[in-house]
Amino acid sequence: MTGIRATGTKTLMLFGGRAHPELNAEVADCLGVSLVPSKTFNFANGEIYVRFEESVRGSDAFVIQSHTAPINEWIMEQLIMVDALKRASAKQITVVMPFYGYARQDKKHRGREPISARLIADMFKTAGADRLMAVDLHTAQIQGFFDGPVDHLWALPILANHVAEHYDPTNMTVVSPDAGRVRVADVWADRLGTPLAIIHKRRNPDVANEVKVHEVVGDVEGRTCLLVDDMIDTAGTITQAAEALMDAGADNVLVAATHAVLSGPAVDRLKNSAGIKEVIVTNTLPIAEDRRFDKLTVLSIAPLVARAIHEVFEEGSVTSLFNGNA
Repeated sequence: MTGIRATGTKTLMLFGGRAHPELNAEVADCLGVSLVPSKTFNFANGEIYVRFEESVRGSDAFVIQSHTAPINEWIMEQLIMVDALKRASAKQITVVMPFYGYARQDKKHRGREPISARLIADMFKTAGADRLMAVDLHTAQIQGFFDGPVDHLWALPILANHVAEHYDPTNMTVVSPDAGRVRVADVWADRLGTPLAIIHKRRNPDVANEVKVHEVVGDVEGRTCLLVDDMIDTAGTITQAAEALMDAGADNVLVAATHAVLSGPAVDRLKNSAGIKEVIVTNTLPIAEDRRFDKLTVLSIAPLVARAIHEVFEEGSVTSLFNGNA
Protein backbone atom coordinates (compact mmCIF):
# COMPACT_ATOMS: atom_id res chain seq x y z
CA MET A 1 0.00 0.00 0.00
CA THR A 2 1.04 3.57 -0.55
CA GLY A 3 0.43 6.55 1.68
CA ILE A 4 -1.81 8.21 -0.89
CA ARG A 5 -4.29 7.41 -3.63
CA ALA A 6 -4.23 9.56 -6.74
CA THR A 7 -7.08 9.94 -9.25
CA GLY A 8 -6.28 12.36 -12.06
CA THR A 9 -5.26 15.57 -10.35
CA LYS A 10 -6.76 14.54 -6.98
CA THR A 11 -4.89 12.92 -4.10
CA LEU A 12 -6.49 11.15 -1.14
CA MET A 13 -4.53 11.21 2.12
CA LEU A 14 -5.68 9.44 5.26
CA PHE A 15 -4.76 10.65 8.77
CA GLY A 16 -5.53 8.91 12.05
CA GLY A 17 -5.59 10.17 15.61
CA ARG A 18 -4.40 8.18 18.59
CA ALA A 19 -7.81 7.37 20.11
CA HIS A 20 -8.58 4.20 18.10
CA PRO A 21 -5.56 3.07 16.04
CA GLU A 22 -7.10 -0.35 15.29
CA LEU A 23 -10.06 1.22 13.48
CA ASN A 24 -7.77 3.65 11.65
CA ALA A 25 -5.71 0.72 10.37
CA GLU A 26 -8.83 -1.21 9.29
CA VAL A 27 -10.17 1.76 7.31
CA ALA A 28 -6.79 2.27 5.66
CA ASP A 29 -6.64 -1.41 4.72
CA CYS A 30 -10.16 -1.27 3.21
CA LEU A 31 -9.15 1.77 1.15
CA GLY A 32 -5.87 0.19 0.04
CA VAL A 33 -3.77 3.06 1.42
CA SER A 34 -1.58 3.54 4.46
CA LEU A 35 -2.03 6.19 7.12
CA VAL A 36 0.14 9.25 6.59
CA PRO A 37 2.93 9.12 9.20
CA SER A 38 2.82 11.79 11.84
CA LYS A 39 4.67 12.85 14.94
CA THR A 40 2.16 13.27 17.76
CA PHE A 41 2.82 13.54 21.47
CA ASN A 42 1.78 15.30 24.66
CA PHE A 43 3.94 17.86 26.41
CA ALA A 44 4.42 17.53 30.16
CA ASN A 45 1.49 19.84 30.86
CA GLY A 46 -0.88 17.86 28.58
CA GLU A 47 -0.69 20.10 25.49
CA ILE A 48 -0.74 18.15 22.22
CA TYR A 49 1.78 18.47 19.41
CA VAL A 50 1.11 17.23 15.86
CA ARG A 51 3.29 17.31 12.75
CA PHE A 52 2.69 15.35 9.55
CA GLU A 53 5.77 13.85 7.96
CA GLU A 54 4.65 14.10 4.33
CA SER A 55 3.57 17.08 2.24
CA VAL A 56 -0.21 17.48 2.23
CA ARG A 57 -0.42 20.41 -0.17
CA GLY A 58 -3.42 20.16 -2.50
CA SER A 59 -4.62 16.87 -1.05
CA ASP A 60 -8.10 15.63 -0.12
CA ALA A 61 -7.41 14.92 3.55
CA PHE A 62 -9.54 12.60 5.69
CA VAL A 63 -8.91 12.79 9.45
CA ILE A 64 -10.24 9.90 11.55
CA GLN A 65 -10.66 10.17 15.30
CA SER A 66 -13.06 8.32 17.60
CA HIS A 67 -14.32 10.55 20.40
CA THR A 68 -13.77 8.11 23.24
CA ALA A 69 -12.61 8.67 26.81
CA PRO A 70 -10.75 10.87 27.61
CA ILE A 71 -13.07 12.52 25.10
CA ASN A 72 -11.88 16.12 25.47
CA GLU A 73 -8.28 15.15 24.75
CA TRP A 74 -9.15 13.30 21.55
CA ILE A 75 -11.45 16.04 20.26
CA MET A 76 -8.68 18.56 20.87
CA GLU A 77 -6.17 16.34 19.07
CA GLN A 78 -8.43 16.09 16.03
CA LEU A 79 -8.94 19.86 16.01
CA ILE A 80 -5.17 20.37 16.07
CA MET A 81 -4.74 17.87 13.23
CA VAL A 82 -7.27 19.79 11.13
CA ASP A 83 -5.53 23.08 11.90
CA ALA A 84 -2.16 21.60 10.87
CA LEU A 85 -3.64 20.38 7.57
CA LYS A 86 -5.27 23.74 6.85
CA ARG A 87 -2.01 25.60 7.47
CA ALA A 88 -0.15 23.10 5.29
CA SER A 89 -2.47 23.87 2.33
CA ALA A 90 -4.59 20.73 2.15
CA LYS A 91 -7.25 21.42 -0.47
CA GLN A 92 -10.21 19.64 1.17
CA ILE A 93 -10.43 18.46 4.79
CA THR A 94 -13.02 15.91 5.88
CA VAL A 95 -13.34 15.19 9.59
CA VAL A 96 -14.33 11.55 10.16
CA MET A 97 -15.75 11.03 13.64
CA PRO A 98 -17.26 7.54 13.93
CA PHE A 99 -18.71 8.68 17.27
CA TYR A 100 -19.65 12.38 17.48
CA GLY A 101 -18.66 13.64 20.92
CA TYR A 102 -21.25 15.63 22.91
CA ALA A 103 -24.01 14.55 20.51
CA ARG A 104 -26.47 14.07 23.37
CA GLN A 105 -26.22 17.78 24.20
CA ASP A 106 -28.06 18.76 21.02
CA LYS A 107 -30.73 21.02 22.55
CA LYS A 108 -31.59 22.93 25.70
CA HIS A 109 -33.80 21.00 28.09
CA ARG A 110 -33.74 23.77 30.71
CA GLY A 111 -32.52 27.33 30.98
CA ARG A 112 -28.81 28.18 31.15
CA GLU A 113 -27.74 24.93 29.45
CA PRO A 114 -25.30 24.78 26.51
CA ILE A 115 -25.89 23.19 23.11
CA SER A 116 -22.52 21.48 23.12
CA ALA A 117 -23.09 19.46 19.93
CA ARG A 118 -23.35 22.75 18.05
CA LEU A 119 -20.16 23.99 19.70
CA ILE A 120 -18.28 20.90 18.46
CA ALA A 121 -19.40 21.59 14.89
CA ASP A 122 -18.42 25.26 15.19
CA MET A 123 -14.95 24.38 16.50
CA PHE A 124 -14.23 22.04 13.60
CA LYS A 125 -15.40 24.65 11.12
CA THR A 126 -13.15 27.25 12.75
CA ALA A 127 -10.21 24.82 12.68
CA GLY A 128 -10.61 24.44 8.91
CA ALA A 129 -12.84 21.43 8.27
CA ASP A 130 -14.79 21.49 5.00
CA ARG A 131 -16.90 18.40 5.66
CA LEU A 132 -17.96 16.15 8.54
CA MET A 133 -18.63 12.41 8.49
CA ALA A 134 -20.20 10.56 11.43
CA VAL A 135 -21.95 7.27 12.16
CA ASP A 136 -25.44 7.19 13.70
CA LEU A 137 -25.75 10.68 15.13
CA HIS A 138 -27.80 10.84 18.32
CA THR A 139 -30.29 13.07 16.51
CA ALA A 140 -30.49 13.96 12.81
CA GLN A 141 -30.73 17.68 13.57
CA ILE A 142 -26.99 17.73 14.35
CA GLN A 143 -26.40 17.65 10.60
CA GLY A 144 -27.66 21.24 10.53
CA PHE A 145 -25.14 22.45 13.11
CA PHE A 146 -22.21 22.39 10.67
CA ASP A 147 -21.93 24.99 7.91
CA GLY A 148 -21.01 22.52 5.19
CA PRO A 149 -21.72 18.97 4.02
CA VAL A 150 -22.34 16.32 6.70
CA ASP A 151 -22.33 12.64 5.77
CA HIS A 152 -24.53 10.72 8.20
CA LEU A 153 -23.67 7.02 7.96
CA TRP A 154 -25.97 4.28 9.23
CA ALA A 155 -24.71 1.14 10.93
CA LEU A 156 -28.18 -0.42 10.76
CA PRO A 157 -27.45 -2.61 7.70
CA ILE A 158 -24.38 -4.12 9.39
CA LEU A 159 -26.22 -4.82 12.66
CA ALA A 160 -29.45 -5.99 11.00
CA ASN A 161 -27.64 -8.43 8.72
CA HIS A 162 -26.06 -10.07 11.78
CA VAL A 163 -29.45 -10.37 13.49
CA ALA A 164 -31.12 -11.81 10.37
CA GLU A 165 -28.34 -14.37 9.93
CA HIS A 166 -28.47 -15.66 13.52
CA TYR A 167 -32.13 -15.32 14.60
CA ASP A 168 -35.61 -16.02 13.25
CA PRO A 169 -37.34 -12.70 12.45
CA THR A 170 -40.76 -14.40 12.32
CA ASN A 171 -40.80 -14.65 16.12
CA MET A 172 -39.12 -11.30 16.78
CA THR A 173 -40.34 -7.89 17.91
CA VAL A 174 -38.19 -4.78 17.49
CA VAL A 175 -38.37 -2.61 20.60
CA SER A 176 -37.59 1.08 20.99
CA PRO A 177 -36.14 1.76 24.47
CA ASP A 178 -37.84 5.17 24.56
CA ALA A 179 -40.05 7.48 22.51
CA GLY A 180 -37.04 9.25 21.00
CA ARG A 181 -35.85 6.07 19.24
CA VAL A 182 -39.21 5.12 17.68
CA ARG A 183 -38.37 6.33 14.17
CA VAL A 184 -35.13 4.34 14.04
CA ALA A 185 -36.82 1.28 15.57
CA ASP A 186 -39.52 1.55 12.89
CA VAL A 187 -36.84 1.38 10.18
CA TRP A 188 -35.42 -1.72 11.88
CA ALA A 189 -38.90 -3.30 11.99
CA ASP A 190 -39.45 -2.59 8.28
CA ARG A 191 -36.08 -4.09 7.37
CA LEU A 192 -36.56 -7.27 9.41
CA GLY A 193 -40.30 -7.54 8.77
CA THR A 194 -41.21 -7.58 12.45
CA PRO A 195 -43.78 -5.89 14.74
CA LEU A 196 -42.74 -2.87 16.79
CA ALA A 197 -43.03 -2.26 20.53
CA ILE A 198 -42.05 0.73 22.67
CA ILE A 199 -40.75 1.12 26.19
CA HIS A 200 -42.41 4.16 27.71
CA LYS A 201 -40.14 5.58 30.38
CA ARG A 202 -40.20 8.53 32.72
CA ARG A 203 -36.84 10.00 33.69
CA ASN A 204 -35.89 11.65 36.94
CA PRO A 205 -35.06 15.23 35.79
CA ASP A 206 -32.77 15.83 38.77
CA VAL A 207 -30.58 12.72 38.41
CA ALA A 208 -28.58 11.95 35.25
CA ASN A 209 -29.11 8.51 33.67
CA GLU A 210 -31.90 7.54 36.08
CA VAL A 211 -35.27 6.25 34.87
CA LYS A 212 -38.23 6.08 37.23
CA VAL A 213 -40.88 3.96 35.40
CA HIS A 214 -40.89 1.52 32.46
CA GLU A 215 -44.05 0.44 30.63
CA VAL A 216 -44.14 -1.89 27.59
CA VAL A 217 -46.45 -0.74 24.77
CA GLY A 218 -46.99 -3.63 22.35
CA ASP A 219 -47.23 -7.43 22.38
CA VAL A 220 -43.94 -9.08 23.33
CA GLU A 221 -45.16 -12.23 25.07
CA GLY A 222 -43.26 -15.35 24.01
CA ARG A 223 -41.18 -13.44 21.49
CA THR A 224 -37.51 -12.60 20.99
CA CYS A 225 -37.25 -8.85 21.58
CA LEU A 226 -34.62 -6.79 19.81
CA LEU A 227 -33.83 -3.59 21.71
CA VAL A 228 -32.24 -1.04 19.35
CA ASP A 229 -30.44 2.17 20.28
CA ASP A 230 -27.67 4.41 19.01
CA MET A 231 -25.42 3.87 22.03
CA ILE A 232 -24.95 2.01 25.29
CA ASP A 233 -23.42 4.25 27.94
CA THR A 234 -23.97 3.08 31.53
CA ALA A 235 -26.47 0.41 30.27
CA GLY A 236 -29.03 1.43 32.89
CA THR A 237 -31.75 2.15 30.33
CA ILE A 238 -31.06 -1.02 28.32
CA THR A 239 -30.94 -3.43 31.25
CA GLN A 240 -34.06 -1.94 32.86
CA ALA A 241 -35.85 -2.13 29.51
CA ALA A 242 -34.79 -5.77 29.16
CA GLU A 243 -36.14 -6.48 32.62
CA ALA A 244 -39.45 -4.82 31.73
CA LEU A 245 -39.68 -6.93 28.57
CA MET A 246 -39.01 -10.16 30.47
CA ASP A 247 -41.65 -9.16 33.04
CA ALA A 248 -44.06 -8.66 30.11
CA GLY A 249 -43.46 -12.24 28.98
CA ALA A 250 -40.68 -11.92 26.39
CA ASP A 251 -38.79 -15.13 25.65
CA ASN A 252 -35.39 -13.41 25.54
CA VAL A 253 -33.83 -10.07 24.66
CA LEU A 254 -31.20 -9.04 22.11
CA VAL A 255 -29.56 -5.62 22.20
CA ALA A 256 -28.22 -3.87 19.10
CA ALA A 257 -26.46 -0.50 19.37
CA THR A 258 -23.91 1.28 17.21
CA HIS A 259 -21.73 2.92 19.86
CA ALA A 260 -20.40 0.88 22.79
CA VAL A 261 -19.51 3.65 25.25
CA LEU A 262 -19.76 1.16 28.16
CA SER A 263 -19.11 3.62 30.98
CA GLY A 264 -18.84 2.70 34.65
CA PRO A 265 -21.13 -0.20 35.61
CA ALA A 266 -22.23 -0.98 32.03
CA VAL A 267 -20.29 -4.23 31.60
CA ASP A 268 -21.42 -5.69 34.92
CA ARG A 269 -25.02 -4.70 34.26
CA LEU A 270 -25.05 -6.33 30.82
CA LYS A 271 -23.23 -9.47 31.97
CA ASN A 272 -25.57 -9.93 34.91
CA SER A 273 -28.81 -9.25 33.04
CA ALA A 274 -30.58 -12.61 32.94
CA GLY A 275 -32.86 -11.61 30.06
CA ILE A 276 -30.21 -10.33 27.64
CA LYS A 277 -28.93 -13.09 25.35
CA GLU A 278 -26.57 -11.07 23.12
CA VAL A 279 -25.30 -7.48 22.89
CA ILE A 280 -24.39 -6.52 19.31
CA VAL A 281 -22.33 -3.37 18.74
CA THR A 282 -19.84 -1.93 16.26
CA ASN A 283 -16.26 -0.79 16.77
CA THR A 284 -16.88 2.95 16.34
CA LEU A 285 -15.30 3.19 19.79
CA PRO A 286 -12.41 1.11 21.13
CA ILE A 287 -13.41 -1.62 23.59
CA ALA A 288 -10.62 -2.72 25.91
CA GLU A 289 -10.18 -6.42 26.53
CA ASP A 290 -11.25 -6.06 30.15
CA ARG A 291 -14.53 -4.47 28.95
CA ARG A 292 -15.43 -7.40 26.69
CA PHE A 293 -17.68 -10.25 27.84
CA ASP A 294 -19.19 -13.46 26.48
CA LYS A 295 -22.51 -11.92 25.40
CA LEU A 296 -20.77 -9.13 23.44
CA THR A 297 -20.46 -9.27 19.64
CA VAL A 298 -18.42 -6.50 17.98
CA LEU A 299 -18.90 -5.88 14.24
CA SER A 300 -16.52 -3.75 12.19
CA ILE A 301 -17.67 -0.37 10.91
CA ALA A 302 -14.46 0.06 8.87
CA PRO A 303 -15.80 -1.16 5.49
CA LEU A 304 -18.71 1.29 5.69
CA VAL A 305 -16.47 4.23 6.64
CA ALA A 306 -14.00 3.32 3.88
CA ARG A 307 -16.76 3.13 1.26
CA ALA A 308 -18.08 6.52 2.35
CA ILE A 309 -14.59 8.05 2.14
CA HIS A 310 -14.20 6.54 -1.34
CA GLU A 311 -17.54 8.02 -2.48
CA VAL A 312 -16.64 11.48 -1.15
CA PHE A 313 -13.21 11.37 -2.78
CA GLU A 314 -14.62 10.20 -6.12
CA GLU A 315 -17.46 12.73 -5.86
CA GLY A 316 -19.97 9.90 -5.80
CA SER A 317 -23.05 9.44 -3.64
CA VAL A 318 -22.79 8.54 0.03
CA THR A 319 -26.59 8.21 0.16
CA SER A 320 -26.39 5.41 -2.42
CA LEU A 321 -24.72 3.25 0.26
CA PHE A 322 -28.08 3.13 2.03
CA ASN A 323 -30.38 2.86 -1.00
CA GLY A 324 -31.37 6.49 -0.67
CA ASN A 325 -32.53 6.11 2.95
CA ALA A 326 -29.68 7.94 4.67
